Amino acid sequence: MIAISRKTILIGLCICAVAGAGYWWAGRYGDDASPGGGGKGKRLGQEVPVRRAVARAEDVPVTIDAIGTVQALNTATIRTQVDGRLTALHVTEGEDVRKGEIVAEIEPNLYQAQYDQAVAKKAQDEANLANARIDLVRYEKLAASNYGSQQQFMTQKFLVAQLEALVKTDQALIDSARTTLGYCKIPSPIEGRVGIRNVDVGNILHASDQLGILNVTQLKPIYVVFVIPQEKLLSVQNAVARGSKKVTALGPDNQTEIDPGHPGEVTAIDNQIDQTTGTAKIKATFANQSLRLWPGQFVNVRMVVDTLKNAVVVPATAIRPGPSGPYVYLLTNGDVAITKNVKVGQQDENIAVVASGLKAGDTVLTSGFGRLADGAKVRVVSDEPPVAEAPGEKQASDNAGQNSGGLAPARGERRRHRESGGGANGISRGQEGGALRPDGAGATAPAAPPPLPKPEDNLKRSEPAQAAGPPRP
Repeated sequence: MIAISRKTILIGLCICAVAGAGYWWAGRYGDDASPGGGGKGKRLGQEVPVRRAVARAEDVPVTIDAIGTVQALNTATIRTQVDGRLTALHVTEGEDVRKGEIVAEIEPNLYQAQYDQAVAKKAQDEANLANARIDLVRYEKLAASNYGSQQQFMTQKFLVAQLEALVKTDQALIDSARTTLGYCKIPSPIEGRVGIRNVDVGNILHASDQLGILNVTQLKPIYVVFVIPQEKLLSVQNAVARGSKKVTALGPDNQTEIDPGHPGEVTAIDNQIDQTTGTAKIKATFANQSLRLWPGQFVNVRMVVDTLKNAVVVPATAIRPGPSGPYVYLLTNGDVAITKNVKVGQQDENIAVVASGLKAGDTVLTSGFGRLADGAKVRVVSDEPPVAEAPGEKQASDNAGQNSGGLAPARGERRRHRESGGGANGISRGQEGGALRPDGAGATAPAAPPPLPKPEDNLKRSEPAQAAGPPRP
């Protein structure tokens, strides 16, 4: 007989203990993230703690979301039209100026002298013209009485005409010198706000300089230019034809309205589609009285192009991706979850519009998917908070779920939800009365699930296992 050492026996017992613990752990939690729910809780017959939500019939605005660029209505670069030294700046950076207000001055001495010279030259030529006219009258009389030659008279006549033309030239030179002198005072061509100056007082400027002294930008009203796919152009055109021209500018979160209560309006649709990108350019005009929009700024743009009447709406977290398309877990008999294939019309991070497969009043599950399967027993721990619920109420609902046993998403559940296409088409919800609003104000993210129940609680609730089946049509 072969003798077995005590050390070998101990090593064997340790290996068996580790293997047994691993098997128990894998059986308990290892399949939580498997496709279709994995059903470990299902196979053990335990009740899966879940949240529920009731499908509602609501009027849902159909929106088009895009990224827009804010553009000034008018922008003017203040440049000098004459060469000279910059002697004064009459505005400060960031100041609002009126159209025609003097903003800068160029040293005028040289141009003043040129103007005075032109005036003096005209006076000289006018004196010569007056003398020539007197001689013309005298020569005319002498020629008429045959005391003077006709040739002398004609020469004097042409001299007078020459001097008259010279006086007109002098007047043109005066006008030119006056205009050049006027360029020494530089007015603002538009009403707007002064930007940061590029040149300091005392520098020599030239009319050929590419860099201006400063720029003035008109901020009220202001444009937002955005592009949409050519497939959506007809929807925008139809909306504009119906008089629905409102456009909302949203912040980086795509929910907060930048200038609340002051939407813009579509004022122009480009006359052609960019063949390179397959997009059409849209221009919207905003009053911008509060100066929330700034030239060059990127904003999210939302335009309501239609409204779905009495659409069936569920939380976006209820929609699950499947091999045959999206589906939901439908609560039946109060404690049984069955799968139901649905067709999703449009969806965002908060809600989904179900085009077919559900009706108003149906109860769907919004959590616990890692341990759910078709026909699984469930235990409702809380109702899904309304999407437009205030943050304080949402927190209270989360606490209630935790105090009642709660649940946490199984491994991979959050990742699968992100892959399910949440946040695709920009349906947004308002704050008042749970109604949907295109501005998205008051929308809240899906509530975080409560923590995982203790293993002993699951053992107490265990029931005979049931076989998982495919989604019911």
